Order: sequence, then structure tokens, then C-alpha cells
Amino acid sequence: MADRPSARPVYAEHEIAHFEAIVRRYGRHVYNIAYRLSGNEADAKDLAQEAFLRVYRALRRVEPGVPLESWLYRIVVNLFIDQLRRRPKGRVESLDEPVLTQRGNEVERAVPDETGNPEEQIVNPMLDGEIQQALDALAPELRAVVVLVDIQGFSYEEVAHILRVPTGTVKSRLHRARRFLRERLSPLYRPRAEVRR
Repeated sequence: MADRPSARPVYAEHEIAHFEAIVRRYGRHVYNIAYRLSGNEADAKDLAQEAFLRVYRALRRVEPGVPLESWLYRIVVNLFIDQLRRRPKGRVESLDEPVLTQRGNEVERAVPDETGNPEEQIVNPMLDGEIQQALDALAPELRAVVVLVDIQGFSYEEVAHILRVPTGTVKSRLHRARRFLRERLSPLYRPRAEVRR
């Protein structure tokens, strides 16, 4: 029986260099989005790797110098949503339960800076685990919008283009996601004295 030809494309050196330049330019951003969507390093690496594998397969259709952000980020979001659909349904988490740490303990309900609000402090690295848990509790469509707008800094129009939805849909999803995150994270920002009463 004859060997079947490989489905993997064979590229010239300049094409390989072009692919490597794409990975260098966008790798960190793709991983960051994948991490915020998936909530863990292993899944984020898998999502980023699969996204770049798709770029590799389509490399001859990618023109040098053409911005690829929208296309790449759309790939990552779609891969993430597909990944969730393939997974068996897990335990449903109540939104009324207290926010827990990864060890299962209730989080300390105070932060040093009492002047800010949750939206301003959402990037505080000390709260990264709790923030990721709140992001994980969002529906995938809401999570994608809040990650792209609030964490990655894309405009509504850019996110609409990436997700292929109307701008109004982006605004609506973002409003719902922010409201949920504010409610979920606000106990973390209460002053220490108020929490102990």
C-alpha cells in the first residue's frame, strides 16, 4: 500500500521566516487572550498552539505586513467556545456562594486601597485568582467581550469585527459582563472594618 501524501504543507525558508515573525509578533497577545478565556495555563497553551497551527496551515493566504489581530483573536475565541461545547457538562456553581480561593477557602474580603472601585482595580495582580474565577463564571460570549475590551483594550468596533456581531451586541454583552463582575467582585473591595461587622 502506497504512503498517502502528507496533509502538512511544505514551505520555503522565507515562508517559514514569515510564520515565525507572526508568532513573535502576536504570540504573547494570543496567549493572554487564551489564558483569560480558559482560566488556566494548560488550556491557554493548547488554544494558542491550535490558533498558530491554523495560521501555519493557511500561511500562503496570509500576506506579509497585513495586520492579523482580528483574524487571530477570532480563531482563539472560536476555538475556546468549541472547546467548551465539546466538554461534558460540569457542576453548576451558584452565583450566591462566596468567592473561594483555589484552596477552597473563602477569600479575605479587604484590600489595601479602599479608594478605587472594582472596575479600576480589576487588574490588581494580588486578586488575579479571584478575578479569573469571576471571569470563568461568565458565559463564554460575555467572557470573550470583556477580555477583548477591558483586558486587551480593543474598541467596540474592533471586537464586533473579531466576533462578527453588531457593535450593539458587543455593548450589550459588555454591560452584562461588567455588571456581573462588579457584583461578583465587590465583596473583595469592602473596607476591612465593614466586613468584620
